[in-house]
Amino acid sequence: MALTENDVRTALAGVAVPGGGDLISRGLVRALRIDDDGRVHFVIEAPSPEEAGRLQEASQAAERAVEALPGVSKALVVLTAHGGGGAGGAGGGGARAGAGAAPPDLKIGGHPKPQAGPVRIPGVRNVIAIASGKGGVGKSTVSSNLAVALARQGRRVGLLDADILGPSQPRMMGQNRKPRSPDGKTLIPLEAHGVKFMSIGLLVPEKEALVWRGPMLMGALQQMLLQVDWGELDVLIVDLPPGTGDVQLTLSQKTEVTGAIVVSTPQDVALIDARKAISMFGKVNTPIIGLVENMSSYVCPDCGHEAHIFGHGGVRDEAAAIGAPLLAELPLSVDVRLAGDAGTPIAAGEGPAAEAYAGLARALVEKGVA
Repeated sequence: MALTENDVRTALAGVAVPGGGDLISRGLVRALRIDDDGRVHFVIEAPSPEEAGRLQEASQAAERAVEALPGVSKALVVLTAHGGGGAGGAGGGGARAGAGAAPPDLKIGGHPKPQAGPVRIPGVRNVIAIASGKGGVGKSTVSSNLAVALARQGRRVGLLDADILGPSQPRMMGQNRKPRSPDGKTLIPLEAHGVKFMSIGLLVPEKEALVWRGPMLMGALQQMLLQVDWGELDVLIVDLPPGTGDVQLTLSQKTEVTGAIVVSTPQDVALIDARKAISMFGKVNTPIIGLVENMSSYVCPDCGHEAHIFGHGGVRDEAAAIGAPLLAELPLSVDVRLAGDAGTPIAAGEGPAAEAYAGLARALVEKGVA
């Protein structure tokens, strides 16, 4: 007999939860789906981040109960919370990313703590946000390479991967060890290529999705900014997600930001969204340090011909229009992609691409923001 949704719900009704009842009677199961290959997906949605933390054992028990059913090849469980939990802070969130994800020593993902206003990150002299209105323009690649280029010029550099739902810096920086939390309140960042870095991707399995609403994203960013022992830094590079949403606003409202660098390709469709990012930073009173044109040109490694695949000069024109500097025109290069995938940013080596990032780093040092 084929596995049915009722079979799964019956199994989950046998999983008790803190405070009495079970997962089904308490109405905690959402988005139940059974794939043709026997994989069963479902979400356990707690009423608050605090409650999600208390449901860790029930989530694991639910995984085991479903996988014991005939015809089930794998149970894929996501534990999350919808709002209403108040100011959770470090001890209040900690939702599992998915089946088999061990909870970190410091729980990440509670609601943000109240603050009177933006605060300075202890020991950090400058905070530079790397932003784009549109995804796919190479913002994370620029962030990692800029951080490494600045470190090679003797700066004390940190890199925060603030793209919480799509973290990529653990792969680009070549480190995926879980960071230590010696006191359960503070995380110790990893170090790679002379850069201290932190990412939510270090705390959850690479293939697991975080299913978090806005308040949990905001709380996680606040924690990674203010509950990470960054030490003494000349500059903290913050790799933001695309768009103009919760994470961008949280950074501006919770932290004293020196300024933002907006990354775009030259094509018109990317510039449309880049203008939105520039507008957002204006509304939250964050200065624009300058613009970067990424994938500006491509030089054929065989014949040396230079092509402008995405156009050329669009970001320069936009910078002139808003009165901001064009900080760099960075090339489109297979070597940059291969280096990032291998965990050693191209800026850590030598060659034309590395020199392009070195030039960007020098521009920031000369401006006194790094």
